[in-house]
Amino acid sequence: MPKFKGYFETKNLDPFTLEKAYEALKYERGTVGYYDLPSSSISLCADVKKSLLSSTVFFNTIAIVGIGGSSLGIKAIDRLLRSSTPHAKKIVYFENSDPISIAYEASRIEFAKTLFVVISKSGGTVETLSIFKYLIAKFDIDLKNSSQIVVVSDDGSILSQFSDHYGLKRFIIPSNVGGRFSVLSAVGVIPLVLAGFNVEGVLGGAKIFSEQFWARKEEHVLQKAAYYVSNAKVFPLNVLFSYSDTFEEFGKWVVQLWGESLGKRNTRGERVGLTPISLIGSVDQHSFLQLIIEGPLNKTVTFMHIEHSRDELMIPELSLPFLEKSDFVNGESFNTLINAQCKATMESVLQSGVSVDDITWDCIDEKSVGQMIMYYELLTSAAGALLEINTYDQPGVEHGKKILEGYFLNK
Repeated sequence: MPKFKGYFETKNLDPFTLEKAYEALKYERGTVGYYDLPSSSISLCADVKKSLLSSTVFFNTIAIVGIGGSSLGIKAIDRLLRSSTPHAKKIVYFENSDPISIAYEASRIEFAKTLFVVISKSGGTVETLSIFKYLIAKFDIDLKNSSQIVVVSDDGSILSQFSDHYGLKRFIIPSNVGGRFSVLSAVGVIPLVLAGFNVEGVLGGAKIFSEQFWARKEEHVLQKAAYYVSNAKVFPLNVLFSYSDTFEEFGKWVVQLWGESLGKRNTRGERVGLTPISLIGSVDQHSFLQLIIEGPLNKTVTFMHIEHSRDELMIPELSLPFLEKSDFVNGESFNTLINAQCKATMESVLQSGVSVDDITWDCIDEKSVGQMIMYYELLTSAAGALLEINTYDQPGVEHGKKILEGYFLNK
């Protein structure tokens, strides 16, 4: 279990506020579908292995055609577990309507050995459908009963109807699971199981954390949400400072989850929200850190690091002319160095008066990945409940989509 430690004041938080958040989530549990995914998706893993693995064994590449909630969670788990799953199949991502990226990713795949997983909850995502059309045309795909295309969408969506029309293999996203909360549904399960990852282990970790939360053994989730919301006007910016390149995609997933869920108008019509920022240490010590320490005191910072690395890479006992200044770390592991950098940076940020908390992963494995996914989803829901918003819609995004459609229809 990852270890959580807060360096901000929680003893003065109103107990009623914590109960309000807990009861709101308890009420939501009957209607919001992501809470049940750690249990319900286990059978989906078995279904995929039974119905698809034997017929897709000759594929060496999984191509994800999807954007936002249909790709970010997959990328996060892929990146976190790739180094410990060396035999996993290659996954390429067709996300953005950027012609440079589309052409480059298409050049990286061997069509005959590629399985395309087309993901859109609504079924009408313009980026996804446009890229899908491009791939069909480029590779001259015969759609009828194609064994190279798997569709993941809401039941009854236009993409699902398309899939059924051509006899394609299709999986359903539960209607009560929002896209950005869907990584533990068919959205993430299908491609990750097909790629060879231990998805059952991820689901098991998520289930453990969920059970601990409902048993009131993870109160820090409610405390952190309450602290953030009660200080939202003072500290509107929330920085996730992760000390490993492996966390880069996870940070992007958190940014979408946090930003799209919490930037809303509340029940009184007021604009509210908490702005997420994802940084990677030690790289961003040389960029954004200066702003944190001496810039406006309008941020909270969560530090994240890995206590034990699988790769015990050592810094050589090598002293070079003119470069002796760095000799003080000779003979140490790079894991020791990056964790010391994390600790030193956290101490400097604390001394500058910034509110800080720390998340320590014992190691990166399937169990801890599942636990952290559930942690951030529950934290987001608790913050949304206290902000008095609908955590699960995105009216601002939908408005932009309508404007985009108008540009083309009114030409």
